Amino acid sequence: MNKSKEISDAELVIQYQSGDKKALIILVARWHKKFCKHAHWYTKDIELSKDIVQESWTVIINKIEILRQADKFGSWGLSIVTRKAIDSIREQNKYRKLDAYTEANLVEEEQINIAPFHNILLKEIKKLPNEQQIVLKLFYVEGYKIHQIATTLSIAKGTVKSRLFTAREKLKTILKKSKND
Repeated sequence: MNKSKEISDAELVIQYQSGDKKALIILVARWHKKFCKHAHWYTKDIELSKDIVQESWTVIINKIEILRQADKFGSWGLSIVTRKAIDSIREQNKYRKLDAYTEANLVEEEQINIAPFHNILLKEIKKLPNEQQIVLKLFYVEGYKIHQIATTLSIAKGTVKSRLFTAREKLKTILKKSKND
């Protein structure tokens, strides 16, 4: 039987914590494939699951020194992979929803024939950064409150307020220029 198979994960963790770098190589060889399968189960994307496992190994290596229950390495590592996979899925879903929302609103705006001043405003809004456009639309068009926007976009309330303020200031400047022209 292979010597590395005889050594438990707990022993390998303790050896690594004691300075034996080879113990980590054995742990990676033993767990990497399982971690990839686990991440793939969540993401259904091979490349994304490899990226998630790579990020997970970075966390594991950085925190293995403080792992108190060495015999729990497998479940601890799997929980890190799980959290990374779920975070990745949430991030992807957030961007998909925002992209769909932005595209739907742009199509609606193009179909509506509105006053020239309003057209100027919409044209200038489209020039703003995407983050500011989304916050403006959620606040003014959809009627969301600051805390609802923060929750929807997974950002702080202060960030929402800042984006709203910055967008308003840019639009004020633009509108003043167009009024004077």
